[in-house]
Amino acid sequence: MKNIIKGLSILSAVLVMVSCDTDPDNTIYEVLDFEKGAVLRTVSIENNLLNSSNPSSTFSVTVEEQDKEDGGLMESVDVYVRYRDNTPADGINESSTAFIKSIPASDFTVGPVGLPRATITATYGEATAALGFGNETISAGDILVFELVLNLTDGRSFGPESSNSVLTGIFFKAPFSYNTLITCSPQPGDYVVKMFDSYGDGWQTDDGNGGSGLMIDLDGTVVEVGLCSPYLASDFDCTEGVSEGEVTVTIPEGTESASWTFPGDQYGEIRFEVYAPDGTLVFDSGDFGEQGAGLLPIVVCAE
Repeated sequence: MKNIIKGLSILSAVLVMVSCDTDPDNTIYEVLDFEKGAVLRTVSIENNLLNSSNPSSTFSVTVEEQDKEDGGLMESVDVYVRYRDNTPADGINESSTAFIKSIPASDFTVGPVGLPRATITATYGEATAALGFGNETISAGDILVFELVLNLTDGRSFGPESSNSVLTGIFFKAPFSYNTLITCSPQPGDYVVKMFDSYGDGWQTDDGNGGSGLMIDLDGTVVEVGLCSPYLASDFDCTEGVSEGEVTVTIPEGTESASWTFPGDQYGEIRFEVYAPDGTLVFDSGDFGEQGAGLLPIVVCAE
């Protein structure tokens, strides 16, 4: 019943927005007909993990450009980077944005829907060269934020500041900005994940009735954990417990990379904690509903 009520509420809100939003000056019309802008739609993120011990480690994202001439106005895409310090004891909290390179429109090819597409890459070495500092400042667990700026032939440019709620929605997926986690080889052993739900009906993540669990990618093998939902059977080995539960994730000896990804929180009821093999708290998602979907800065380097 809880999910039916929520679903009806969301549907009603959408219907109201669609029926009332007929003003051609409204933002959604400006975006949909591309008369007043352009968009770089995210098709897929190929890699958003960078190994600080490998200068050739590469960030990679495939994007699609659209403007009112179906790509005819695109001149180039500039790639920038900035550093975000997740270990403030190292000194710098966040750097200014640095230019890496420019990609001309000629490097894009026509994609399956007739719009220009390209896979944009930047190596860890390129990023540190642009920033002017490297491993003496950057540590595992820190973030490099790659930003794209779309330049048009009429002199206009669109970047992260153009990413309003319409552009970053499900259809457009155009944030112009991508967080990339600095990683290392993980400490092997047993990691304890403590999971909580404030409503007391298990986890509803990327589905209103259940959904995916917290995903841990170990050299390409994905382990999935989460609280079971009473509304929908999970396709992974979920943990019983409507309000809380605990599970152990084992990282084997010799694992080269480990990444943790949270699928989202449909109703703002979820929180969780991750503990390293030595019992140290290495991640706390905050209060219920605070954690957004995406890659988590969980990094414990092998000794």
